[in-house]
Amino acid sequence: MTEALSLILDELTENMQKGIQHLEAELVKIRAGKANPSMLDGISVEYYGAPTAISQVANITVLDARTISIQPWEKNMLQAIERSIMAANIGITPQSDGVQIRLFMPPLTEERRKELVKKAGGEGEHSKVAIRNIRRDAIEQVKKLQKDGLSEDAAKDAEKNIQENTDKFIALVDKHLALKEKEMMQV
Repeated sequence: MTEALSLILDELTENMQKGIQHLEAELVKIRAGKANPSMLDGISVEYYGAPTAISQVANITVLDARTISIQPWEKNMLQAIERSIMAANIGITPQSDGVQIRLFMPPLTEERRKELVKKAGGEGEHSKVAIRNIRRDAIEQVKKLQKDGLSEDAAKDAEKNIQENTDKFIALVDKHLALKEKEMMQV
């Protein structure tokens, strides 16, 4: 196999792996009824005039399966963190006792669980589309190489290899979705 082909295949695998990592990050953000500090990722608070992640201005711990505790390092940040959580609209009302903020996860209804499964399925579909687009780009690169003198057999082998990689990563997406669905539907 030529160096150009192996470069295309390496890039394909790397890009598909990034697609899986993105899916994992998105699935973690979907609440499955359990308290998870990563639910607060992406929520920033005004800290001395600059937007800063909550994890940078407070200690975030999981007290039990349904409770997250946020303890700011500076007491004057308590209200700002509370406002940021409310503004983020994550479906949880923060409760403050003057020292720390507690987030209590409400139990999920059957209807809400099904909505979350649909949302996870949508994220999975986005990942599959991204993986298929990566496959398409790689096959186009192989065809370009074929026009530049790559043998037909080598091109067919490369396309077969690309398809095998694509199938492997699509199966990985399905596996992640099945695990997340099982986690969300668990009462």
